[in-house]
Amino acid sequence: MKKLIIALFMLLSMSSVKAEDLAGDSLSVTLRFGYHLGGTSPVGLPSSIRSMNNYTLMPNFQWGGDIERRLSPLMGIALGLRFENKGMQVDARVKNYHMAIVQGSQHLEGQFTGDVRTKVNEWMFTLPVMAAFHVSDCVRLRAGIYGSWVVSRQFKGFAHDGYLRIGDPTGPKINVGNKAGERGDYDFSHDMRHLQAGLVVGCDWMIYRKWGGYLDLNWGLTGIHRRGFKTIEQRLYPIFGTIGVAYQL
Repeated sequence: MKKLIIALFMLLSMSSVKAEDLAGDSLSVTLRFGYHLGGTSPVGLPSSIRSMNNYTLMPNFQWGGDIERRLSPLMGIALGLRFENKGMQVDARVKNYHMAIVQGSQHLEGQFTGDVRTKVNEWMFTLPVMAAFHVSDCVRLRAGIYGSWVVSRQFKGFAHDGYLRIGDPTGPKINVGNKAGERGDYDFSHDMRHLQAGLVVGCDWMIYRKWGGYLDLNWGLTGIHRRGFKTIEQRLYPIFGTIGVAYQL
């Protein structure tokens, strides 16, 4: 896996080599720089999550490129390499939401009602494999799958301004404040998985000579936490849209 990433990165970095020199008109190289908008979310919002109080944008940048082999005038297959960040910071209102927290020196687990602030941050290498359809000389549609290797993981936050019922909704009540020692902190970074996979669809639009823009939708099929992780009641999936600038060599 590491050897493949290094080899692809070296290939995409040779910006001085034109695509025609590599394999005639059948091979093209596109470099990309974009920004992700989105977050990690359950598929189908559960009733325990009542509302979103605040959503903060993160520096979710993407750098990378694609190599496409033309199979016909209309169709091709593309292999890409990305180095990217996918993160979010959100504060949500919940009711009877199962979670584990640390309050002072106590480790508590049960059903929480109140506000939860979460910060997620992941840096990763991503390898998309896509089919490409050329609508015209300027517009290309893409669809395929991707695999990501996460090199930096963060999932932490705190519960505040509410209460926790130990065990189940009828258990002993513990008040949770919003100051250090009163709130309920959590850090599940080490429970996040390194390998992720999902679907990607996108569109490239070449606007001026070799310059253009692109839009992508990346939908994770694997949750961000390991399969056996049950502390949070729903599985969270990375779902991000991307807007960016493309340059065709």
